[in-house]
Amino acid sequence: MGFARACSVALLGVEGVVVEVQADLEPGVAAFTLVGLPDKSLVESRDRVRAAVVNSGGEWPQKKLTVGLSPASVPKGGSGFDLAVAAAVLGAAERIDPRAIADLVLIGELGLDGRVRPVRGVLPAVLAAAEAGYRQVVVPEQTAGEASLVPGVSVLGVRTLRQLIAVLTDEPVPEEPPESTRGRPDAMLAGLMVPGAGVGTGLAADDGHRPDLADVAGQESARTALEVAAAGGHHLLLHGPPGAGKTMLAERLPGVLPPLTGQEALEVTAVHSVAGMLPPGEPLVSAPPYCAPHHSATMQSLVGGGNGLPRPGAVSLAHRGVLFLDEAPEFSGRALDALRQPLESGHVVVARSAGVVRLPARFLMILAANPCPCGRHTLVGAACDCPPSAIRRYQARLSGPLLDRVDLRVGVRPVHRADLLGQGGRGESTAAVAVRVREARQRSAARLEGTPWTVNSEVPGHELRTRWPVAPGALAAAERDLERGLLTARGLDRVLRVAWTVADLAGRARPESRDVALALELRTGVARGAAAGAAS
Repeated sequence: MGFARACSVALLGVEGVVVEVQADLEPGVAAFTLVGLPDKSLVESRDRVRAAVVNSGGEWPQKKLTVGLSPASVPKGGSGFDLAVAAAVLGAAERIDPRAIADLVLIGELGLDGRVRPVRGVLPAVLAAAEAGYRQVVVPEQTAGEASLVPGVSVLGVRTLRQLIAVLTDEPVPEEPPESTRGRPDAMLAGLMVPGAGVGTGLAADDGHRPDLADVAGQESARTALEVAAAGGHHLLLHGPPGAGKTMLAERLPGVLPPLTGQEALEVTAVHSVAGMLPPGEPLVSAPPYCAPHHSATMQSLVGGGNGLPRPGAVSLAHRGVLFLDEAPEFSGRALDALRQPLESGHVVVARSAGVVRLPARFLMILAANPCPCGRHTLVGAACDCPPSAIRRYQARLSGPLLDRVDLRVGVRPVHRADLLGQGGRGESTAAVAVRVREARQRSAARLEGTPWTVNSEVPGHELRTRWPVAPGALAAAERDLERGLLTARGLDRVLRVAWTVADLAGRARPESRDVALALELRTGVARGAAAGAAS
């Protein structure tokens, strides 16, 4: 009779649950039973582990073997349990000391030849182990850098099962040569990627070319709105004819945003690791992600879903970054309305038969829309062919409740010849705007220190009105719009948040009338003669 236990981690979304892997050997007919609510890929680990142990020079116990995964009520899936199962079996067979693995967390897939292959979700798994009090983890060599991001945890990266056995038995560690790829993609990294998703989806491509705001011709009001959106984390709607520069502006927003903080970088990296979209060789995502799904995307691809436990969708891949919905009216109504809850709460809760998953979704959303199906409705002399009913139906695809959650709504006009040919001079560069955005965020962070909020868009309206009052009479215009029905109560709160961001950009201690006027203009699209004064 032999018994041993090791630990691994089951992931539910981006949250992990430490699982105790118990192995028990009893006299009887040789058999291998795996219990504890495993899925298909985990059940198949029986054959992988047996072959890996034998090919690593070990002897497979010819007894009745039972491996239990506790807690048994938690669904478990994936091949990341292979290493823990192999260690527990070897401990029960007394090939290694069971005490050496009792408090060890092991994560990794085993090949039939005994090589340890990387799996997705190592960072959130190690974070869960650290929160549960574990201080030693073993992971595949390729993901050791990702696991080392968690402070206070000792990480051992192994290339083969043979190396792990040598470490646990105090024997000389064999030098295992890396697998030769001969110019081919590294097959060992295949487990880190989701087939069909592409590498780096949701992350800015590091090809040496960075889109610059100086490339955008004209569009002063839209550039102002982009700066305000970046400084305060406000959602933005850009509407105008095709070719005016809506997509160019949205693509340059990530460069204006400040780099992620340490905690934000861990959150973003954890989401991309679970989704299988973390670029190999880059264990930490330090820049805000940018995600731009096609307008044919389903509701599940936006908010998260899939077979079994839900996987992160576009709103989670854009966490702490930018979610750009180009041709927004072309998205399905169900998909757009599903964004309303994460826009308010900063997370999305997806319920499926296999379980309920809570995924982070604190993103900055940009919507781009044409004025009508043909796009020429607002152009003078452009001969729009759309009937009024078609224009109304097209514009109504963006529902009122969704638009009420968008702080800034700016019209983008066609570019004039002088701006396009550079006769008016180039606009400000991304670097110049990013400096002002960073300074404005520092002012808001100092004001919000000691609160659960970090940017103005997250602060509840009640808190803004009571804890940080504006200048006397500054809200007069907004209150008049509220009385006339031009603003909802939520809309007034959002105008107040934008006014604080405008004041932060201008270096003022609190919003004045001109700051509120610009906030109203950016939300309603009605010019109030405040843009020049508020920006100075």
